[in-house]
Amino acid sequence: MMGFHQPPHTFVGQVDLKVSDLERSLQFYQEIIGFQILKKVDKKALLTADGITPLLSIEQPEDSTPKQARTTGLYHFAILLPDRSDLAAVLQHLLQTGYPLQGASDHLVSEALYLADPDGNGIEIYSDRNPTTWEWKNGEVTMTTEALDVRGLLAEGRGKQWVRLPEATLMGHIHLHVSELQKTEEFYCKGLGFDVVTRYGGQALFISTGGYHHHIGLNTWAGIGAPKPAENSVGLKWFTLMLPSENARRKVIKQLQGIGALVEEKDGSYFTEDPSGNRIKLMS
Repeated sequence: MMGFHQPPHTFVGQVDLKVSDLERSLQFYQEIIGFQILKKVDKKALLTADGITPLLSIEQPEDSTPKQARTTGLYHFAILLPDRSDLAAVLQHLLQTGYPLQGASDHLVSEALYLADPDGNGIEIYSDRNPTTWEWKNGEVTMTTEALDVRGLLAEGRGKQWVRLPEATLMGHIHLHVSELQKTEEFYCKGLGFDVVTRYGGQALFISTGGYHHHIGLNTWAGIGAPKPAENSVGLKWFTLMLPSENARRKVIKQLQGIGALVEEKDGSYFTEDPSGNRIKLMS
């Protein structure tokens, strides 16, 4: 069931966020979302679900500025739970804490809850339906946005107490605001090697490897030509792409350079930037 987030696929490993108040964010990410602290140094913390694997990094820049509207960057990062009953427990917990939800949707391939952290960084918490039930037509997967069957979901979770995120929780996908889709598609598909699995009108693109419903979502809902946010504004710092091998990473770097994308090495880490200024760390 969870094979889409391991080799030979390319998937999102870790998301690095900038926040305005580290302590406030830590309280939120532990008490509301259910992460554990893996490591904390100065104004930066690494968060985990299993006590070993970092999934989220949050840091407080020197003089952070609030999130600006209509810029590129994070739309949401998405936490994938191992089981539908885990999603039910999360929903029950959110209803009990009274933390405001922004939405609850059935996407056919998955069921999802939406909320935002105290800085307005978007978060999706979801569980996948069995991939054998996903409907594919001409290489595209069918996804819709319908109201979530909240009653049915809560019934599923009866008796399952929320403690924290389950150990098998993964970073399921990331969804980004971009300034246009043509160059963006070239960058992610020709450069990074993703496949397009769904197009939403001319406004959004969903891409994956290995037949997942999406490892990355890309949309122009912040406006065509949206500028990138200020360096110290809260939001996405970068996200990490896990490539299946060192050879795969070398190949991707070559492909990126072939389309004129910049790849830089910094202390043994490789970084690239999509045409909208979203930074990506390439790991193998």
